[in-house]
Amino acid sequence: MSGEPFYITTAIAYPNGKPHIGHAYEAIAADAIARFRRLQGRDVRFVTGTDEHGLKMVQTARAAGRETLDFADEMSGYFQSMCAKLNISVDAFVRTTEERHTAASVAIWNGMKAKDDLYLDRYEGWYSVRDEAFYEEKELTEGEGGQKLSPQGTPVEWTVEESWFFRLSRYQEPLLKLFAENPDFIKPDSRRNEVIRFVEGGLKDLSVSRTSFDWGVPVPDSPGHVMYVWVDALTTYMTGVGYPQMDGDFARYWPADVHLIGKDIVRFHTVYWPAFLMSADLPLPKQVFGHGFLLARGGEKMSKSLGNVVDPMDLAEQFGVDQLRYFLLREVSFGQDGSYSPEAIVTRCNADLANNFGNLAQRSLSMIAKNCDGKIPAPTKPDPADDVLTATVHDTMASVTTAMEDLAIHTALEAIWSAMTVANGYFADQAPWSVRKTDPERADTILFRTVDAIRALAILAQWVIPDGAARILDLVGQPLDKRGFGDLGVALVPGTDLPAPAGVFPRLELPTDA
Repeated sequence: MSGEPFYITTAIAYPNGKPHIGHAYEAIAADAIARFRRLQGRDVRFVTGTDEHGLKMVQTARAAGRETLDFADEMSGYFQSMCAKLNISVDAFVRTTEERHTAASVAIWNGMKAKDDLYLDRYEGWYSVRDEAFYEEKELTEGEGGQKLSPQGTPVEWTVEESWFFRLSRYQEPLLKLFAENPDFIKPDSRRNEVIRFVEGGLKDLSVSRTSFDWGVPVPDSPGHVMYVWVDALTTYMTGVGYPQMDGDFARYWPADVHLIGKDIVRFHTVYWPAFLMSADLPLPKQVFGHGFLLARGGEKMSKSLGNVVDPMDLAEQFGVDQLRYFLLREVSFGQDGSYSPEAIVTRCNADLANNFGNLAQRSLSMIAKNCDGKIPAPTKPDPADDVLTATVHDTMASVTTAMEDLAIHTALEAIWSAMTVANGYFADQAPWSVRKTDPERADTILFRTVDAIRALAILAQWVIPDGAARILDLVGQPLDKRGFGDLGVALVPGTDLPAPAGVFPRLELPTDA
């Protein structure tokens, strides 16, 4: 497995506003998966970016009195800043307004056209500007005043214009065959079942160009047409690894191992995207994982129009980056909807980070500083309880690996923190502060075993709390080049000088305005 490529992407965010906590949640989850794979020794490529074309961007920029590209530059900058602030270890950030992306979009378009899957006709139907999506009459619901709404609750308008169409109807059976032969292509299973039902209901050819505005990738040899934003946006995943160049990074990393997306855009990624790729004779991604929504207070989906959008930068500033990352991934069952509140963040992080992890490290390392001249003590007087602790901690790796194969991030974290609870119980039961009075050698052994367990647990936790875990590994003297999962079984070296103990996870306080 070591050195084997692994390619993961987030959805390409639509930057008609600043990032909200939902964007942060997806970026943090993708980053955790990417970091986990790197710790396994995989050669990871992690790509995200911004989807800057489409009518919605034009309208939003115009309402702000801005040129569209100037507005897109500013908004995309906020998403890049979010990645930096939240410690998102992206390898490439792709903007759809870049020349390299135009080349990729033109290449896949020409590939589909060469297959005779594109034809010119007239489009008449319902279109949601906010979703940048076409809907059939049977999918619509009725809102206040008889207004027609999409399945996402967004307004739709009747649109009539000349358009290029993609022969999506040709791909109904190939798609159903794909789903049958590759049950892990769509995850979780609930999303897979929804998509299969949709495709079995029949596919109609898809309008894939617009003439009512010009903010997009121009259609080759078709003046006045720009590509439908989803043709353009989905292709970003290949732009990030060098397409249309078929060698180099593209040959190494494509197809993607997983596209991590929100459940509301599963159809685009599991119906349109594989159909486009089949048409252009390009390999299909291995998996599309549609995670749930992070809901606001009251269980509402966060939305700019509802005015309940939360700035993740504010939360990171209030509670800490690692704390926000840990809470979102530990509290929410990955794949399902979840919610958060300041009270829940404080409660979870104080219990798991400040008390369970941080306090154990602080107490044991302080005892070493005071009683062992700040050096790792030698484990010269073993006890069966020591082996139980060590086995529990090291066996956790298997549980974590199994959970992460299914992207059950919350389950993986539960396993790690269960082992931390065992380590805390060992330290409390063995009571080295008391044992030292009558048996200093046994006390040294207890401290060694405790700190070595902390070392292993910090290695296991790096992919979620990278900064805090790194600081703990510094405190226990773990070399920088020995922090991968393959180093779990390499114990600390007695006699190693340790830095002065320091707190890593301070207790959080609830903001006064919460």
